Amino acid sequence: MIRKNITTIAFVLTAGLVFAGAANASEELAKKSGCTACHGVDKKIVGPAFSDVAAKYKGQKGAEVTLAAKIKKGGSGVWGVIPMPPNATVTDDDALTLSKWVLKTKQ
Repeated sequence: MIRKNITTIAFVLTAGLVFAGAANASEELAKKSGCTACHGVDKKIVGPAFSDVAAKYKGQKGAEVTLAAKIKKGGSGVWGVIPMPPNATVTDDDALTLSKWVLKTKQ
């Protein structure tokens, strides 16, 4: 019984570290890709805070793919008059990683 509990605790801690590592890697990808020049995690800079984007798209089907496309192609009109320029240097996989990370940010 004790061995099972230790194994369970070890699994939970490992999963938590993996998730934290993935979140940190995604945040580093956002910095490397230039996203954080205009977006803060929890505050508006030029564009909306990532947490506001997450709240706006919460529960919407296909939000990950929609945001990944906006990261690559840019957009305008959703958050005001300042357009988001395209980020064509971001790979499709990285755009999807970024959109998933943004959608998981909390307010």
